[in-house]
Amino acid sequence: MYQEDLSYIQHRGFSAFATGASSGLLTILRRGGITSGHVLDLGCGDGTWLRALTEGGFAASGIDQSASLVRYARNAAPAATVRRQSVHRAAFPRCHAITALGEVLSYLPSRTAKAGALRRLFRRAYAALQPGGLFVFDLIVSGRPMAYRTWRTGPGWAVLIHVEEHGDRLFRHIITFRSVRGRYRHGHEEHVLSVHTRASVLSELRRAGFVARTSRHYGRFELPLRRLAFIAQKPARS
Repeated sequence: MYQEDLSYIQHRGFSAFATGASSGLLTILRRGGITSGHVLDLGCGDGTWLRALTEGGFAASGIDQSASLVRYARNAAPAATVRRQSVHRAAFPRCHAITALGEVLSYLPSRTAKAGALRRLFRRAYAALQPGGLFVFDLIVSGRPMAYRTWRTGPGWAVLIHVEEHGDRLFRHIITFRSVRGRYRHGHEEHVLSVHTRASVLSELRRAGFVARTSRHYGRFELPLRRLAFIAQKPARS
């Protein structure tokens, strides 16, 4: 997923989510007592949030499994460390906060993966965090099933998206067009995401040891329909 052309379109046309969320996320970190230190971003995309972190005085590292997005992230945030790897397989370094923005954790490691994959990731995040550390992410949560088509264009590119939801899986069929050397190149990707209930995610976070709450916003930035932010903290030592 996120091959070269879709990564280009993501970078050029869809970085507004991370840009809009950055100020609110920095506030969440600081209100949680994280004013410096190392922040790990899972599914770092084109590096927009990594850049905001380093400009805000944090040490930052990112993980993404798309080679193309990793290249964009390294250019956008040269002060950050970026690795190409699945977030479900990568070793998490010791850190003060972990983030995963834009439904990253809705993507499971395979089509057949179950909720246990998320449970294992929560436990790994808890183990990596310093006492008092924050784990902030957003997911697609259950609700009225989504079924729609949409599109967007920009200079030299276009993307058409067909979304359909069946049970606990959401399917995005993505068709891309990108101008390369005067001709438009056509591509297709299918993304399969898992849909969770708010209660089940909170239960798994608390089972891992976190104190957790939810929000429809990152600061003043409102999340899209049926997206929910989870703000989880590892208890500090008494």
